[in-house]
Amino acid sequence: MEKLIFISNDDGYNAQGIIQLAEIARKFGDVCVVAPDGGRSGSSMSISSHTPVRNTFIKEEAAHDDKGSLIIWSCSGTPDDCTKMAFEKILPRTPDLVLSGINHGDNCAINAHYSGTMSVALEGCIKKVPSIAFSSGKLAANANFSYMEKHVESIIQMVLDNGLPLGVCLNVNTPDTENLKGIKVCKMGLGDWKEEWQERTHPHGGKYYWIAGYYEPYNKDDKDCDSWAYQNGYTAVAPIHIDMTAYEALDALRILEKTKR
Repeated sequence: MEKLIFISNDDGYNAQGIIQLAEIARKFGDVCVVAPDGGRSGSSMSISSHTPVRNTFIKEEAAHDDKGSLIIWSCSGTPDDCTKMAFEKILPRTPDLVLSGINHGDNCAINAHYSGTMSVALEGCIKKVPSIAFSSGKLAANANFSYMEKHVESIIQMVLDNGLPLGVCLNVNTPDTENLKGIKVCKMGLGDWKEEWQERTHPHGGKYYWIAGYYEPYNKDDKDCDSWAYQNGYTAVAPIHIDMTAYEALDALRILEKTKR
């Protein structure tokens, strides 16, 4: 039986990133895309709890030569909706692999918490399927992601061959450079966003705001983190755990168990 690969994103089903990722993935098996009908950047793991969700069939291509088949659906919901919908209503069986992206823009460090791209990998991880989120520093709508194709293929092949630990997915970020130095396995970078809101004056009076700003790492010299690797020409691969328990804090908090009723 051919491998079955599920793909989604947060840029929309017709974004160049997902189109090119699907073509790469077809080298490894049959591909099913269920992705938003438009951009959903920054949606994190939000779900459409107050509005109904609709699916629209886009197209189907049969397998040929060394390519697997391709089926594409558009979904009116969030990336997480798309993933949940695919698993329950669209996919013929549980996929062998979940892929997200290729995102137009990086999702290094704490950006992973906000990312709709990462939500697809996290949801796949929750469903116990090896999952990878791919992002690139290229922002243009017509971006060509062929420069990172070999890295994408190597990572997909490794995960198909070896799997991932239960509860772990991969956050992969490739900088916008034709001179990639290689792949670097990293920890997640830590930092914060500064000057996040741009204030404007509305023509009819009053203020309104656009989210913007810049990311500032806590430690710019931490060479073990994904943001450093990304900024220095490497494809950064950070394993992300869905278990958010701070195990190092458990013992210190045991004192609460002695609190009287």
